Amino acid sequence: MLFQLNNENLGYKQSTVLHNISLSIAKGERVALVGESGAGKSTLLSALQTRFKDKAALIPQDVGLVRNLSVFHNIYMGRLNAHGAGYNLLNLAWPQKREVDQIKPLVEQLGLADKLFKVAGELSGGQQQRTAVCRALYQGGSAVIGDEPVSAVDSHMASTIMKALNTEFDTVVLALHDVDLALKFSSRIIGIKAGAISFDQPTDELSRQDLDFLYEG
Repeated sequence: MLFQLNNENLGYKQSTVLHNISLSIAKGERVALVGESGAGKSTLLSALQTRFKDKAALIPQDVGLVRNLSVFHNIYMGRLNAHGAGYNLLNLAWPQKREVDQIKPLVEQLGLADKLFKVAGELSGGQQQRTAVCRALYQGGSAVIGDEPVSAVDSHMASTIMKALNTEFDTVVLALHDVDLALKFSSRIIGIKAGAISFDQPTDELSRQDLDFLYEG
C-alpha cells in the first residue's frame, strides 16, 4: 500500500478531530475526500502527508507560496532537492534557461504564462492556487496530495487542473468541495462526517444523491 493508517486518532495538539481511522490507498487510485467544511478532510490529508511526505507532492490549502518570490521561483522550489545548493542559488539570482523551459509549459497550461516572473504576493487567490498546482506538477513523483486545489478557480480551470493532476501522477488523493468534480475525476470517494469515515466506495457505485447526507445537519 502507498498510504496506510491503522486505528489512528487524528487531530491537532490535544484536540482529536477524527477517531479510529483505518485507511489504505494503493498505487494508481484516484481518491476524493468529501464532506462539510470542518468535517476533517484537511486533518486526514495532513496525517497522510506527515507520515508519507517522501512519497507525495503536496498542494496545501493555504498554497504555501513565498510571497516575495516570483511564480517561477515558487514553482522551481518543487525540485530543490534535485539540485545542489550552488545551482539553486544560481537560479534564485538568474533563472536558467533549462529550468525556465521546463516550467513554461506548466504555466501556459494553467493560464499563468504572463505571470511567470511576477511576484507571487501580487497575484489573485486563484492565480496563487494555480502556482501551487504548477509547483506540484513540476515536482512530479508517483503521488499527489491536494487540499481543495481547485477551490479558487472557475469550473473550466478546475477541470483543466484535475486532468493535469490525473495525467501527471499515478496516485491522486484530493479533498474536494465540489462533489461533481469528485464524481467525474476520482475512482474512489471517501465521505467524512461526524469525526469518522462515513463511507468508502468506488465512484462508479455512487450518484450525487448518495452524497447528500454528508451535508445535512
